[in-house]
Amino acid sequence: MVILEKLYSIIENSRDLGVRLNKEVLQQVEELEEGIIKEEILPALSNDIAPRLEPIKRDLVLVVEYHPGEPISVALSRKAKISEIMGAKTLTPKSSTPVKSKAEPEVLAPYEPTKIIKNPTKGLRVTFPDGTIIWHRQAIDTFIDTLRKIGLARIPAVGIIHVGYNLVSKDKRPTVPGHIWQHECDGWYIYSNICNRTKVDDLQRISDLYNLGLKIEEGKPKAQP
Repeated sequence: MVILEKLYSIIENSRDLGVRLNKEVLQQVEELEEGIIKEEILPALSNDIAPRLEPIKRDLVLVVEYHPGEPISVALSRKAKISEIMGAKTLTPKSSTPVKSKAEPEVLAPYEPTKIIKNPTKGLRVTFPDGTIIWHRQAIDTFIDTLRKIGLARIPAVGIIHVGYNLVSKDKRPTVPGHIWQHECDGWYIYSNICNRTKVDDLQRISDLYNLGLKIEEGKPKAQP
């Protein structure tokens, strides 16, 4: 925030002096503004707006017009996606953060791992009827981004329980050194300590309940050359 304020000051002073700024300075301002929107503003909007939009069952695009010092204007469109609006840039906040214990895992002996993964993830690919494909190298990232697209606020009603915790809830499971039970995302806790097969079953159950028509497959995308 301090850096952004300094850059704003440079812009204002340059304007007063009639000095034209180079592209690098303007690019830094744009990147900092987008970072604030993605990391601070979008999560807050998602938590507040998503539950209110749940009664609406048709696609729409809401465009927020903001000018400093003026009331916010909102336009609604049913004929376009954000990607189809000329000059529009889709901003997506960071998907999730693993909920870790603050305590350090106890190391029993030199070079001995504190946690052994016996079954590495096979990967996960999810295709929506609108053509959207969510497919990351890590199955947990695909799993969480799919839940986010469906709407995290809709998931608790499905009633998927893992070790006494809803798949998506506001309840945080107490952490244990060396273990990650949940990922925190947009103010929700997603139970993530489940195998790939369970992820597939959970998504299928959600898809069936809401008639989403998801195509859920196992497999990793090929590494980029």
